[in-house]
Amino acid sequence: MQRIDHMYINGEFVTPHGQQWFDLHNPSTEEIIGQVRLGDEKDAQRAIAAARAAFPAWSRTTREERIAALRRMHRAIAEREEELLQAIVTEYGAPSVRSRWMAEYPAQTVAQAIDALESFEFEERAGAARVVMTPVGVAGLITPWNSNAGFISNKLATALAAGCTAVIKPSEMSAMQTQIVAEALHEAGLPPGVFNIVNGRGDVVGEEIVRNPGIAKISFTGSSAVGQRLLSAGAVTMKRVTLELGGKSPTVVLDDADFAEIMPLVLQAGFLNSGQACIAGTRILVPRHRLAEFEQIAREAVSHVKSGDPRQADTDIGPMVSARQWERVQNYIRIGMDEGAALLAGGEGRPDGLHRGWFVKPTLFTNASNQMRIAREEIFGPVLTIIPYTDDAEAVSIANDTAYGLSAIVLGKDIERCERIARLIDAGRVLVNTLVHEPRAPFGGFKHSGLGREMGKWGISAYLEPKTLMMESAQA
Repeated sequence: MQRIDHMYINGEFVTPHGQQWFDLHNPSTEEIIGQVRLGDEKDAQRAIAAARAAFPAWSRTTREERIAALRRMHRAIAEREEELLQAIVTEYGAPSVRSRWMAEYPAQTVAQAIDALESFEFEERAGAARVVMTPVGVAGLITPWNSNAGFISNKLATALAAGCTAVIKPSEMSAMQTQIVAEALHEAGLPPGVFNIVNGRGDVVGEEIVRNPGIAKISFTGSSAVGQRLLSAGAVTMKRVTLELGGKSPTVVLDDADFAEIMPLVLQAGFLNSGQACIAGTRILVPRHRLAEFEQIAREAVSHVKSGDPRQADTDIGPMVSARQWERVQNYIRIGMDEGAALLAGGEGRPDGLHRGWFVKPTLFTNASNQMRIAREEIFGPVLTIIPYTDDAEAVSIANDTAYGLSAIVLGKDIERCERIARLIDAGRVLVNTLVHEPRAPFGGFKHSGLGREMGKWGISAYLEPKTLMMESAQA
């Protein structure tokens, strides 16, 4: 059993002041596989002090110096890919294809930050003035359990590219991934205090980061409820905030689509990351006059989706991350049946043959109303809801009738029609006939899906404040 009994502050692995231990589980077996010692307010304060002390020197580094540091960071993280893969499968349970992507992604995000930094304009003219983009200060980076290593690397690389220093509060449920990333970052030889990592509870370490006036910027990925809390608490000290929150993303299937052809995209979008993804396309909007045809093809396709051991190559959906998350998903399945939605596939309980592990049957409801809770609330599991619509206008209306606005997908043969509908959907990202991710484009959401954007030049800009310089003209 692995015991992680230290955190990273001011260039060193140190023993936490906090005394609480948190159990780490293998979600495929429910067994305890490790423990992590959690930090407390004093640990967070120590990390913030270190980041503040390092900020003046780091904020004055040149573009070339930052790129050199990020390249060392990229190399060190890339060398840990296999270790990350094993940690992701063990403590999170992502299926093999997804876990491989999750192990590769942390290094990719650093490479993307380097690419954005190389062309970023830190100064520009505005009439007679010069506008200088200035690092905002120490950033508090709070990451979730559903892609912990990737979020740490992405947020930190972007903050460093902008000239900020950072205090990272990762998910305590992903401590094995955090440990691997911390060791890699230490090997990269970044200056002491430039980054600091404090394992801890959100209501302890997270709260200190949000309240502490030494933190100028918060970047948080997680639930909308917690995001609202951070926004409110951070307002007291006027913190700059980037929030990437929940979603209830629509997959809009147009009536000219070939259902058999698009079904793999529909299910990949909905069951992404075992359904534990904020961008998952969990509301499937289908033309009413072709509903029966769609249901038949969907039912057959879902019957081939396997939920089970993530180490098996043919597994599509791994376990939920925790017992609490498993019960949450089971409760929503019961809610869907109580609300009167028709169960097309799946349902309560574990898949046949599985008696241990937090596994969920791939579940598909149909003939549902957009007013049902299963259509309005983020479930964060492999539970999809088919909602019929009459025409394009109603499809757009249903797609937008949600508190969220993170992502959406439009599927159809007429590309001009698809684009016309995509432009009408209130979401930060709309994909047309694809699930491809473009890292140079901004990522974030409308409404309760968040504030601000990550990735590319937009991500770097979120850690900067524009400063206007006016100079007296030289006398002739």
